[in-house]
Amino acid sequence: MALSDILSRIAAAEAAAGRAPGSVTLIAVSKVQPAARIEAVLAAGHRVFGENYVQEAQSKWPAWRARFPGIRLHMIGPLQSNKAKAAVELFDTIQTLDRPSLAERLARLAEARGACPELFVQVNTGEEPQKGGVAPGLADGFIRAVRGLGLPLAGAMCIPPEGTDPVPHFRLLRAIAEGNGLPFLSMGMSADFESAIAEGATHVRVGSAIFGARDYGSG
Repeated sequence: MALSDILSRIAAAEAAAGRAPGSVTLIAVSKVQPAARIEAVLAAGHRVFGENYVQEAQSKWPAWRARFPGIRLHMIGPLQSNKAKAAVELFDTIQTLDRPSLAERLARLAEARGACPELFVQVNTGEEPQKGGVAPGLADGFIRAVRGLGLPLAGAMCIPPEGTDPVPHFRLLRAIAEGNGLPFLSMGMSADFESAIAEGATHVRVGSAIFGARDYGSG
């Protein structure tokens, strides 16, 4: 199974980087994947998954959670404020906190619920206008503001620009996280997760390399 191959590659990358075994969490990105493929990965024992769309996640994960104990879901796609309530009820971690209005909405929901998912700040390391995330130069101030709201901020996340060397982006994210005392780094995907691990990633997001290519036309 592709899952076992990816786990072996992660273990080798940890060893090559002098990292402790098991120090990197594999997030299996299951967006727009057929149910049979996801169930095969669940049956193999994997329990950490990433979804990009709140509505899609709502339609499938409650039933699987009832069948497979220990599932942890990460929100890794852009989060609209009007979907925040559903997101905090479904996800264990939200990795795409990227603007004050969303932070304030999450703070209000957390106060009302008495709980909040673990949060990562998304940093737009390439400063791409079409992509979500806080600009690197604004990240420190945003992180201070999020903490001032009492939110459980644990890490930072980035998606480097396509077609570029991702390593400088990984290093920038690590510097921001270390400068702000954030222990977790979500960076690295199917094509570059080994490089991300070498640069300190604690979470890697791998989809197609586990599940196979997505067929957006069918679902």
